[in-house]
Amino acid sequence: MIGRAAKFAAPLALSALFGFTAAAPLSADSSSWFTRDTETPVPKLAPSPKKPAQSSAPSNAPAPGGTSDIRKSIPSTVPATGDDAAYTAFDQGQYLTALKLAEEAASRGEPQANTLIARIYTEGLGVQKDDRKAFEYYKRASDLGDIQGTFALAISYAEGRGVKKDRKAAAELFEKAALTGQAEANYNLGLLFLKGDGKPENPIRAFQHIRYAAEKGLPQAQYDLAELYQSGTGTNADALEAARWLSRAAEQGYPEAQYDYAVRLIQGMGLTKDEPKIPILMKAAADKGIAGAQNRLAYIYFDGIKVKKDPVEAAKWRLIAKKNGFDDQELDARIANMPKADRQKAEAAASAWADRIRVDAGMAEGP
Repeated sequence: MIGRAAKFAAPLALSALFGFTAAAPLSADSSSWFTRDTETPVPKLAPSPKKPAQSSAPSNAPAPGGTSDIRKSIPSTVPATGDDAAYTAFDQGQYLTALKLAEEAASRGEPQANTLIARIYTEGLGVQKDDRKAFEYYKRASDLGDIQGTFALAISYAEGRGVKKDRKAAAELFEKAALTGQAEANYNLGLLFLKGDGKPENPIRAFQHIRYAAEKGLPQAQYDLAELYQSGTGTNADALEAARWLSRAAEQGYPEAQYDYAVRLIQGMGLTKDEPKIPILMKAAADKGIAGAQNRLAYIYFDGIKVKKDPVEAAKWRLIAKKNGFDDQELDARIANMPKADRQKAEAAASAWADRIRVDAGMAEGP
């Protein structure tokens, strides 16, 4: 059964903060996963599970032979019985009630209650957003032993949210959380070692932490691990391992992985058994707004790559990609030579797709 901490925790990629790449993109026109100007998600936090499970994570120093020591301790930070009321209220959107109950629990010294209060102030849920107050509560939670609070505090230092930016302090806190087995903390710590920001640049340590997070199922880490294997960063170059990890990230619905893996499959650089997935993966990435995937999908339908040729469907995706700023004069010329009726069908289909995406986005945002 998934505990509340797992339910509330959001994957967090510090890569969006750094603006760096581990190596060259997977293909010339693939999406750049570290250079996109994307706001780092706010961590969604709650108390640790009632029954902490044993986990392992890389330790501070590699063991002989290049592998890391493993630590398997998780601080016991289980809240007193009956104090789930604050989280129930939060789940129901009763934020002021949740805040009041969490403040009462925090006054009794309960670590996770401080983390919940901090999240309420971080996101401005029912109260005015206050990053400084959130930082103070995250720090209190961390000092009392709540690892989710420690993780959020690291983000505060990394972003300079409510406190002066301090990547060294962030690295120390990520390391503390990573030692309990938290996948996101290991991933972010690996990125710090990769960049040499807050930690000395160390590709081997970066690889170890990112691989750990990938093995725990974090799709961002699986995607990045594929690039580390492809480029031989922190490990021996291994194209087969790169393909395997890229495939795993794509299977989890990670858009950039779906796109890049589909491109690799077209180029004959993926797993042979996955080749029938080319149009499925490309369309999934296209539907999620990746312009390069939208444009590639046009070629797939024009050329009949693992699908029946469909010029109208091809033109539809080219029009969508063009509207999203992707330039391709060759495809534009092919569409210009299509019968007018087919072009009109494609335009109508592209417009219908855009309308559906807008409706879906509105439903996702809620009232």
